[in-house]
Amino acid sequence: MDTVTEIQLITVPAGRVTLSDRRTQHSWAVDLAPFLLGATVVTQGLYAQVTGERPASAQGGRLPVESVSWLDAVRFCNALSLRAGLTPVYRLPTGPDGTQSAEGVARDTAADGFRLPTEAEWEHACRAGTTGARYGELDDIAWYRGNSRERMHEVGGREPNAWGLYDTLGNVWEWCWDVYDAEVYGSYRVLRGGGWFDEHWSCRASVRRRSHPTFRIDDTGFRVARSVL
Repeated sequence: MDTVTEIQLITVPAGRVTLSDRRTQHSWAVDLAPFLLGATVVTQGLYAQVTGERPASAQGGRLPVESVSWLDAVRFCNALSLRAGLTPVYRLPTGPDGTQSAEGVARDTAADGFRLPTEAEWEHACRAGTTGARYGELDDIAWYRGNSRERMHEVGGREPNAWGLYDTLGNVWEWCWDVYDAEVYGSYRVLRGGGWFDEHWSCRASVRRRSHPTFRIDDTGFRVARSVL
């Protein structure tokens, strides 16, 4: 446990993952270097500690932070990096009126700070060496519509995968760094993992969802990553 950030980071080994998009019937392989990933999604307690804000619709320090946009998650990563004495990963353009926009956000690959995982990193970590739709029996590993009583639950309440990662499926969808399909959806970013209100077919390692980078909803959160430099 990092005493500065209060985040347990899991070392995810190098590997190769094959991503697929059901809409286009396209598959592609990605080779990955080792990286660090939060054992759980960011909690409301940590988000409030770092930002002073509590945006979630259901309050509880150990509940996932939700109702946060992709841009909110990027800002959080930079703030957490500064808090931990690390170099922020993201450069956020500022308009003439002083506001920040999701358009034009750039990533410094040499920075050692916190960031969002890529969707390839996310799926590789979620699978933890497995090749099926899920890394275990759904009711054992995830909060979803069939067992959640249609509400969120505290992080870490289901069984982790083989690498020690909790709730990669179910509870809340997770923002990833990647643009979903720029030619069709513009700046929309990738979401992964399924949430507490989703049916079982959405809680699979390969399922991709998309949303605008400023969109906020009560079933979407994020977990942080760091590169091994």
